[in-house]
Amino acid sequence: MAAGYAELLRTRHAVRLLTGTLIGRLPNATAALAVVLFVRSEGGSYALAGALSAVYGVCTAIGQPLLGRAVDVYGQPRVMLPAAVVSALGMVLLAVVGLDPLPLAYAAAAIAGLFTPPLEGGLRALWPGVLKRPERVHAAYALDAVAQEVMFAVGPLLVTLCVAAWSEQVALLVINALGVLGALSVVVSPPSRQWRSGPREAHWLGALRSPGILVLIGSFFFVGLALGSIAVAAVAYADGHGDGMVSSFLLSALGVGALLGGVVYGAREWPGSPEGRLRLLVAFLALGYLPLVLAPGVVGMTALTGVAGVFLAPALACAFVVVDRHAPHGTVTEAFSWLVTTFGVGSAVGASVVGPAVEHGGAAAGFAVAGAGGIAALLVLLSMKRFLGDPVERTVVAAPAENDRNGAVEPGFRARHQA
Repeated sequence: MAAGYAELLRTRHAVRLLTGTLIGRLPNATAALAVVLFVRSEGGSYALAGALSAVYGVCTAIGQPLLGRAVDVYGQPRVMLPAAVVSALGMVLLAVVGLDPLPLAYAAAAIAGLFTPPLEGGLRALWPGVLKRPERVHAAYALDAVAQEVMFAVGPLLVTLCVAAWSEQVALLVINALGVLGALSVVVSPPSRQWRSGPREAHWLGALRSPGILVLIGSFFFVGLALGSIAVAAVAYADGHGDGMVSSFLLSALGVGALLGGVVYGAREWPGSPEGRLRLLVAFLALGYLPLVLAPGVVGMTALTGVAGVFLAPALACAFVVVDRHAPHGTVTEAFSWLVTTFGVGSAVGASVVGPAVEHGGAAAGFAVAGAGGIAALLVLLSMKRFLGDPVERTVVAAPAENDRNGAVEPGFRARHQA
C-alpha cells in the first residue's frame, strides 16, 4: 500500500502540484472560520459574520465553474494566478477596511469568493498528463481526497495559531498570502504551463451538456447535504451531552474514517467500471449514515461517525474518475469545478435545513437528515443509471499529438481510451 503511494509521489512534479494546490486552497478551506473570528474581533455580531461568510460562499459557488471554463479556454497560468491575486486582495480589503462602511465589507467578501481560483479542478486536470498511467491517476484522485481531509483539519488550526500569535486581521492576511504562493507554485510548474484542454465545441452549457455530469452533480449535492447536516447535528449532540468538545470528537472521527478509507481505496486497482463502482460506494456511504440516528453514548457515537466517514473519500475519488470520463472534450476543469461547487452548495443547504429538524426532534432528527441525504444521493445514481453508463462509445477522438509531446494531454483522453 505505502509503496504504491510512494511511487506516485516520486513521479516528477507530483509532490509540488499536490502541495501547491493544498496551500493555494487554504483561504477557501479556512474562510468561514477566519471571517467569523475577524468580524467578532471588530465588534460585529454572529449574524453579520454569518452573512459575510455566506456571501463569500455563494460567490465562490458562482465563480468556480466560470473560472474553470476560462481555464479550459485560456490555460491555467493566465487564469489561476490573476484570480488568486484578486481573491487575496478582496480579503486584504476586508482586513484593512473592517466593517465600516459595511457595503464595502460585503463587496470585499464577494470579490474574494468570486475570484477563488479553481485549483482543485485544475489539479485533477493535470494528473493524467503527469502520471501517464490510468491506475496511477485513480490512486492520485484517492490521495487528493485524503489530502483534503488533512487540509480541512490543519487549516483551522493554522488560523487559530495566527490569531493567538498576532491577531484576527493578521490571520486573514497570512492565510491569503499563503494562498497566492500556493497558486504561484502550481502555475509556474511545467505541467501547468504546458497543459492545454482538448478541442472544445462551442456551447453555452459547457460541461453541463453531458447527462453523466448532470447525474453526478445531482447525486453529490445530496452527499454534500448529508455532510453539512452532520456538522450541525454533531453540535446538537454535544449540547445534549453537556460537553462542547464532543462535537470535535465526532467530526474528527468522521475525518479519520474518510482518511483511512481513501488510503485503502487508492492503494489497489478495483474491478468493474468506475460508474458501477461509484453506485456501490455511494450505497455503502448511505448505509453508513443511517445508524447515526441511534445517537448512542459518546464512545459508540464516535465509532459510528468513524464508520460513516470510511466511504466518503473513496466515493469522491471514484467520482473524479467518472467526471474525467464523462466531461465533454475541452471542459474537464469546468466539470470538476461544477462537482466541487455543487458539493459545497449541498453542504450549505444541509447546514441550514437541519436546524429546524434539530429544534423539533433533537440530534437524532438532525442525523436523520444526513441519512436521508445519503439515500437521495444513491437514488439519483440508480434512477439515472442509463445516463451514467460507459462513455467510450461517445468519445470523439481528437488529435492530441502536440499536447502529448509536452506530456499534457486532455485529461479525459487516456482514461476514456484505456477504460
